Amino acid sequence: MLTQRQHQLLKFIHGYLSDHGVPPSFEEMRAALKLKSKSGIHRLIMGLEERGYIRRLAYRARALEVLRMPANWSAHNVGEPAAAPTNVVQGHFGARPDPAGEEGATVRLPLYGRIAAGTPIESLRDHNTQIDVPPHLLGTGDHYALEVVGDSMIEAGIHDGDIVVIQRSDLADNGDIVVALIDDGEVTLKRLRSKGGTIALEAANPEYETRIFGSNRVKVQGRLIGLMRRY
Repeated sequence: MLTQRQHQLLKFIHGYLSDHGVPPSFEEMRAALKLKSKSGIHRLIMGLEERGYIRRLAYRARALEVLRMPANWSAHNVGEPAAAPTNVVQGHFGARPDPAGEEGATVRLPLYGRIAAGTPIESLRDHNTQIDVPPHLLGTGDHYALEVVGDSMIEAGIHDGDIVVIQRSDLADNGDIVVALIDDGEVTLKRLRSKGGTIALEAANPEYETRIFGSNRVKVQGRLIGLMRRY
């Protein structure tokens, strides 16, 4: 799900890139959204990157790449606040739903159980429980859902009790939030950093330490691509 501010910033970045060929500066983004400080822009950028809409390119100044746009975006009125967006969740399991189907259709994903966003716990493989998710921005491959337990990813916008949608994969890029299997017995949701023969699993909460393992001890079980929250 994109917030109104995230949606507005994404449209501004997309329009600026189209007009100028380079991304806007943080100051230009701050001015466009009429925020008081650039720290607010930094948080919005992190949120968009977490959700797979943009990518920051390493070792380059002002380097942002727009990867995709929301299903309900419009190229017009780029600088104006966007209407409140609908939940944006990629995912399907089994047959791919017809995008032209009736409004309000959902996709049923297996809800495998609870995954720790704090201390790792063993994933509960309950194949009999399923959950309905919106079929926006359908991708390819298999997907499943997990309920988050804990607060170690709270600064990435992932809260205790959230439902995360995972694209099944054994590969991930540096910086991806992944379901990681540790020593074939523990499962956790963390940001992955790989360097040489080691893998770091980073929390998004300063109360939690980064855990570092040999690459042979960690297996990627899937990549975070969506999130659902009950209010």
